[in-house]
Amino acid sequence: MESAREDFWADAQAAQSVMRRLAEVKETLQTWGDLERQVRDLLGLLDLASADGDQSLLNEIETEAAGLQDRLEKLEFRLVLQGEYADKSAILAIHAGAGGTESQDWVEMLLRMYLRWAERRDYQHELLDMTPGEEAGIKSVVAQITGPYAYGYLKTERGVHRLVRISPFDAAHRRHTSFALVEVMPEVEDSVEVSINPDDLKIDVFRASGAGGQNVQKTSTAVRITHLPTGTVVSCQNERSQFQNKETALKILRARLTERELEKREEERSRLKGEHVAAGWGNQIRSYVLQPYTLVKDHRTGYEMSNPAAVLDGDLDPFMEQYLRSTMETRV
Repeated sequence: MESAREDFWADAQAAQSVMRRLAEVKETLQTWGDLERQVRDLLGLLDLASADGDQSLLNEIETEAAGLQDRLEKLEFRLVLQGEYADKSAILAIHAGAGGTESQDWVEMLLRMYLRWAERRDYQHELLDMTPGEEAGIKSVVAQITGPYAYGYLKTERGVHRLVRISPFDAAHRRHTSFALVEVMPEVEDSVEVSINPDDLKIDVFRASGAGGQNVQKTSTAVRITHLPTGTVVSCQNERSQFQNKETALKILRARLTERELEKREEERSRLKGEHVAAGWGNQIRSYVLQPYTLVKDHRTGYEMSNPAAVLDGDLDPFMEQYLRSTMETRV
């Protein structure tokens, strides 16, 4: 037994991963156990109140039961968040589509929307890499959203997002349509889910640059990593040192390769089930219309909200929940 414990702690990183998972399982069991005890206690009080005809206590029990029902529904919804890595943190990437400054401004709006959503859930967030637009906005950005089930929720946002509005960059005040691609990947532990052979990596260093292409450093600290077998390219220039940028770029690469593997598995499952597999990244999943009317519509579920300002301020849960429930209904 002693040698087994020593072997367990010999790999500190793996041991910490197991301990984190153990803590999560304990928390889940405790949550459901507490709910079960509260239901039993409430049923006991109900018997007493019914026997004594205590209407005031019956009213209290009704209020308490409504609160328990709300908690139960939220816990049951967690069961919808199924799939590999659903309980993990997420790495979110947003890329501007065709449209120049318009689309780059749209990326910045989407980034704010997701960060506001994360704040509503008390998730932590960190920008891992960002390429600013030439005039305004952001060409592309990668952010880490840290919190339980962040990936399970955010994976519903993968795809093309469309914005229709009167352009603030158009002197003629014409209506413009902008597109941005959202990618979501699970944050995974090093050397656990995917294996990366260092010989398969091409690593380039270059000078970090700011808006307009101006060099902000005289030394080459930015890092670009190419995974040769898949052609996957990631870069990072946010950190102050080349080492930090390399570590961050490797984290993003690991997440991308994991997501790639998950997509391959899902495509194979769909093929075996005989289902049609749509082109994932080519889908326009949601439209945000600011003019001539106001509407946000998810094209996968048909769910709509007439308050784009609230959605762009992070009110995304209804869209996420509708999509997750629809996938549960179609799952065999």
